[in-house]
Amino acid sequence: MAKREYQTVESGPHTYWDMLHPTIQKNYGQWKYHDRPRPGVLHHVSHTGDEVWTVKAGTHRQVTVDIARRLCDIADTYCDGFLRWTVRNNVEMTTDKEANVEPLIKALEAAGHPVGGTGNSITSMAHTQGWLHCDIPATDASGVVKSIMDLVYDEFKREEMPNRVKLSTSCCEINCGGQADIAIVVQHTRPPRINHDILASTCEMPSTVARCPVAAIRPTKVNGKPSLMVVEEKCICCGACFGACPAMEINHPEYSKLAIWIGGKNANTRSRPTNMKLVAHGLPNNTARWPEVAEKVLTIIKAYKEGGRDWERVGEWAERIGWKKFFEVTGLPFDKYMIDNYRHARNSFNQSAHIRF
Repeated sequence: MAKREYQTVESGPHTYWDMLHPTIQKNYGQWKYHDRPRPGVLHHVSHTGDEVWTVKAGTHRQVTVDIARRLCDIADTYCDGFLRWTVRNNVEMTTDKEANVEPLIKALEAAGHPVGGTGNSITSMAHTQGWLHCDIPATDASGVVKSIMDLVYDEFKREEMPNRVKLSTSCCEINCGGQADIAIVVQHTRPPRINHDILASTCEMPSTVARCPVAAIRPTKVNGKPSLMVVEEKCICCGACFGACPAMEINHPEYSKLAIWIGGKNANTRSRPTNMKLVAHGLPNNTARWPEVAEKVLTIIKAYKEGGRDWERVGEWAERIGWKKFFEVTGLPFDKYMIDNYRHARNSFNQSAHIRF
């Protein structure tokens, strides 16, 4: 294959081409088929007869320098230094030598990185930054992930689910998100408490007013000093204002809750893409193991594993059996806040950032 020429740029990442294993470069666009010899291992065969094996292993979302160096040492030993991270925080190492596959697996697992996440398994959780450096989190996303993945560790290493199960955690309702088979999302359940004593000296008030997606923040005066107020009837408790103004205190150990949504799907495979549906809310933000959240997630996974048909995603399973049946088999409580088309929902929708009546 002819060498590709790229224009030099002054910023941004290197082209992906430089990061590909030489055998992948040589056979780019010429793959005949691929299979999975075992969970966590992908095997690609080219029309030229060349073969490559890719080993996938779970990693931490926040990787220390020591962890990165250890993984690079393993890649240097078995994969000519070629590795990459996936969007779900797994590491993939590629080799064109079949004899290196088993030693590579042993080295990764000895270093604490389980091999798996392929096929009909539970993948590593995609999640946000949490308390590490985000400005408006209501919980620690990576802590929730650790709690859940400890409990589904074996399902990551095996391929025994009806289809792949993608999990995610978002530590606030507005900045991060996306669709997942099972998603854990934080809910603030009351408007921000305003610290009027420090607001004028801490916050840029026009930026704070502009940050609100539903125009619920107004300028005012408190004790003769300029400050801000919140129209609580319009406030959707999203927490956006806190990022612009720390005096708009939204986090609270009692009123910051967690919710579970299911059935999100981005692909067109077998069925059209779908949005997630709320199936549990008001769950306590109990660090450091979040047992109430973990229990409900495991309940959903168990019911899906037992009742899902081959290749059905979680949302497809729920749609097939019906949502009434879903709540019956999972034992989750159902209430009016989970209905998105009842007559009083208009008021809630009219307070959202994306739809107006």
